[in-house]
Amino acid sequence: MTFEEKKREYAKLLVNAGLSIRKGQKLYLTCPLEVADFAKLVIKEAYLAGASNVIVKWVDDEIARMKYDYAPIEVFENFPEWEALEKNTLAKDDTAFMRIVGEDPEALKGVDANKIKAGQKAAYVALRDYYKLQSTMGFKWNVSAVPSKAWASKVFPDIDVDEAVSRLWEAVFGTVRIGEGDSVKLWMDHAAKLKEKYTILNNWQLKELHYKNSLGTDFTVGLVENHRWEGGADKDPVDGRPFFANMPTEEVFTMPHRLKAEGVLCSSLPLCYEGDLIEDFKLVFKNGEVVDYDAKKGKDQLKLLLEGDEGSRHLGECALVPFDSPVAKQGILFLETLFDENAACHFALGNCYETNLIGGPEMSEEELIAHGGNISLNHVDFMVGTKDLEITGITKDGEQVTVFKNGTWAF
Repeated sequence: MTFEEKKREYAKLLVNAGLSIRKGQKLYLTCPLEVADFAKLVIKEAYLAGASNVIVKWVDDEIARMKYDYAPIEVFENFPEWEALEKNTLAKDDTAFMRIVGEDPEALKGVDANKIKAGQKAAYVALRDYYKLQSTMGFKWNVSAVPSKAWASKVFPDIDVDEAVSRLWEAVFGTVRIGEGDSVKLWMDHAAKLKEKYTILNNWQLKELHYKNSLGTDFTVGLVENHRWEGGADKDPVDGRPFFANMPTEEVFTMPHRLKAEGVLCSSLPLCYEGDLIEDFKLVFKNGEVVDYDAKKGKDQLKLLLEGDEGSRHLGECALVPFDSPVAKQGILFLETLFDENAACHFALGNCYETNLIGGPEMSEEELIAHGGNISLNHVDFMVGTKDLEITGITKDGEQVTVFKNGTWAF
């Protein structure tokens, strides 16, 4: 396939598998202005698939940075009522949402952290209906990525920018199985394989998982009772057709108990947080909470993350990814969580997903917490998987089950 053919195939994949657009459905597309040419391919494919209307919101790194640098904090403390009305209303009205990322990983480096926190808090309150529906798959959504010059230059800093963009495009294509045949079919087959894994895990209903590797990780995490493993495709809330909230995705994930985490977790990949890299860090847990931490680089940023709110020191997600996933095989650090989290087993500090608990979507926040779930404004994934990672599951009867061996699935 030529480069242009791969781009068209990618756009078609996002519309027909990422979102499985239905005839008459609206699409709300958020996209960096720099990659408008690719957005036009997506828009055309959406209309060809039967979309009734495509609403586009353009974003730009420089404009976003200017707002953080010059706008008063009151602007961030007050989320626009009109914008909240738009997104909350569209979410309730069977709209599909697609977000294409590709921002400069360092776009927000050095901005006032108070403005970031204020903006997150205001959005959380104003968009409560939108976020609730999103977290419970009440509408279809997809996050994918297209290379920008700034992003590519950070991933490949030692080569010409045009060559960097080209190399990053090819890496992205590799992660989403473009150029290997019928990409939609390949993704449906991939979803079926992930379902096999999480079905076995759901049948086991393990009490806890123990992680150990040569980096120094020696860690036990408890899982909430009646937890539910998920992964791969989700179901359209209207007709049940599969869609993929993330592309790429290689994980199966569930809900850890917010008060049941003991031991040391060591990072296996750098974490890009608010424009800065946190590298070679470790977290020490006791009774589910981070009680100590260290990092060779970015310790202040790690401190900022952990002090975001009370829930930021507890875990909200436990995800399993083999070390030889298509993302990991690219052999690069993408500096974008969408990709890097799919290169290794990971956890997330912060908010949990209600769908990872049977009956969770119908629970109040208080009920969710009582069952072991975690509530936070943050949800930040960090990678711990390695080639020698061993994960042992403990059943309710105390029996041991090998889940991962030598960094990949043992079953």
